[in-house]
Amino acid sequence: MSTPDLIVRSKRVLAGDAAEPSPAAIHIQHGIIIAVSPYDDVPSGAPTYDAGEDLVMPGIVDTHVHINEPGRADWEGFTTATRAAAAGGVTTLIEMPLNSIPATTTALAFREKLATAAGKLWVDTGFWGGVVPGNLHELGPLWQEGVFGFKCFLVPSGVDEFPHVTEDDLRAAVPVLAKLGAPLLAHSEDPTIIESASRAAAKLPANRYSSWLASRPAVAETKAIELLAHLATPSNTRLHIVHVSSSAALELIRKSKATGITLTAETCPHYLTFTAGEITDGATEFKCAPPIREAEHRDQLWAALGDGTLDFIASDHSPCPPEMKRKDTGDFFAAWGGIASLELALAAVWTSARPRGYPVGRLAEWLCRGPARLAGLSQRKGSIATGRDADLVIWNPEASFRVDPEKLHQRHKQTPYAGRTLDAVVTATFLRGRKIFERGEFPAGPIGTILKRTDA
Repeated sequence: MSTPDLIVRSKRVLAGDAAEPSPAAIHIQHGIIIAVSPYDDVPSGAPTYDAGEDLVMPGIVDTHVHINEPGRADWEGFTTATRAAAAGGVTTLIEMPLNSIPATTTALAFREKLATAAGKLWVDTGFWGGVVPGNLHELGPLWQEGVFGFKCFLVPSGVDEFPHVTEDDLRAAVPVLAKLGAPLLAHSEDPTIIESASRAAAKLPANRYSSWLASRPAVAETKAIELLAHLATPSNTRLHIVHVSSSAALELIRKSKATGITLTAETCPHYLTFTAGEITDGATEFKCAPPIREAEHRDQLWAALGDGTLDFIASDHSPCPPEMKRKDTGDFFAAWGGIASLELALAAVWTSARPRGYPVGRLAEWLCRGPARLAGLSQRKGSIATGRDADLVIWNPEASFRVDPEKLHQRHKQTPYAGRTLDAVVTATFLRGRKIFERGEFPAGPIGTILKRTDA
């Protein structure tokens, strides 16, 4: 074995697909893992980072992140978002296509986004393209340019630049995506149901969370997933359901998978952490779509992660300027819907997973390997194994911290986690063998690279 540039070792390493950590030394050369060997296998003179009793896990892969640059960098930009990612142990993210201006719905817009991101990335970053009405002819060029797949909304997205698709739009797009081999990621809420429920909810007090919840019923999710599965089945298009919030959707997802359709699904930390019953009137920092639902939904989402119905967890980091959360009025309908949690995902998930009896090895599947598979990055990302990028997060599963919004690295500091005590403290993050974060410092600078599907 050739001499490593660096060895990272610990008494607790989650290598491969292990359910529990064990002592190991990770040998790294030119940013690649060249061996995972016994803890004491350290050649004389080899530079070594000894993590002691801290847990060493693959760097987190977050495939659901809204960054908003170019065009809305005052909401969140590449620099602040990717620094927050590094601080939270995220080493790879895939950025959503809708919040930038222009949206990533044409090859030209994609090239503009890449030019804007250059030199600003603290972690490796790839991009989804968008499916919107009228851009069918752009799907092939976007795929060839290197997007990792395509996102669509079945309901209004909240921004004019990214209109939602109709059933006819989907019917035309699905065979094109199947021929490309590209996954379709779908915000799955039925527009007719949402429109009707929203009209009824508009008569209720706007500052009550129960009013917002009533406007986005769980049946809207199941109806939309049913349509998507029906449309994707003939061509066996790769279908991915983003941010599942409702237990009602789970049985439909199970049945769809059982039929052989290529379907995966994710949920998010906020659906696994909060419940509707704890959200007070005017607490618009909790607003997202689909909404945070009652405790029974949260508990069944956890069970669905445990049995494999849900494939993984992604943050759905969706920031905005503070004034857009309308805290002055507490109006849930006027407030921007999105939760910024990129830096807190690991801690939020572990805080709830641990008392439910899930071992840390499940986190490596839910936060690392599962998202890497969706993006087609499993040969590089998501696992501590020979030949993979040396992307590592080192953290203490026993340590806790109280969320101080002012210490977060995202551009704007509002968060529903403010004041909450979370388990899991990130000690250090390594990107391709280089330390990019340690105890509040960012020693390496913006060394993240642009990832393209064509290079995966």
